[in-house]
Amino acid sequence: MNRRQALRNIGLSTGFMVATPSLLTLLQSCTTEKEHWQPTFLSVDQGIFLNRVVDIILPKTEDSPSASEVNVPEFIDKYMADILMEEEQQKQTKALDNLISKIKADYGESLDDISDEEYKKILDKYLLGRGESDPQREANPNNSDYTEYEVMSGIKGMVINAYRMSEQVGENVLVYDPVPAQYYCGDLQELTGGKAYSL
Repeated sequence: MNRRQALRNIGLSTGFMVATPSLLTLLQSCTTEKEHWQPTFLSVDQGIFLNRVVDIILPKTEDSPSASEVNVPEFIDKYMADILMEEEQQKQTKALDNLISKIKADYGESLDDISDEEYKKILDKYLLGRGESDPQREANPNNSDYTEYEVMSGIKGMVINAYRMSEQVGENVLVYDPVPAQYYCGDLQELTGGKAYSL
């Protein structure tokens, strides 16, 4: 699966974030170096898990930084703390804790010791493809809590949107026009080399 190509094909409407000035300000406030970031809202295990999976979803390439290099985990932590309502926070963290418990049961107690290949297997298991159904939701359709599949889908959406909204990606990876004033009509490959426009 070519994750970078998938990113280019996904519109801004993916996930449940809309690019508002307050969200952009929140994202630009995330400046902690990757090695020193500690979650303020999420638990330590949730932070470790998030830090590892964001780079599996959007790894570093020759042309673009990884998700953690543009502070996506820090943004998600702040987003959950500052934007989500308390009930939503509880549902998200409960589902994350359930997922982490299952991962520890399968791979061992230390989330840091799990290899990237094993994290890829975890994502392959919990990120449903188009047309696939959530077995936990099917087994219990009236449960108001999130399933592990639903929380992973939400994380994926937040990762992609936070990545696209980051200043570094917006100005250096996507096509950046600081004063958009013209309307272009034509083939995306010819106009921008296949890249989407920044916010």
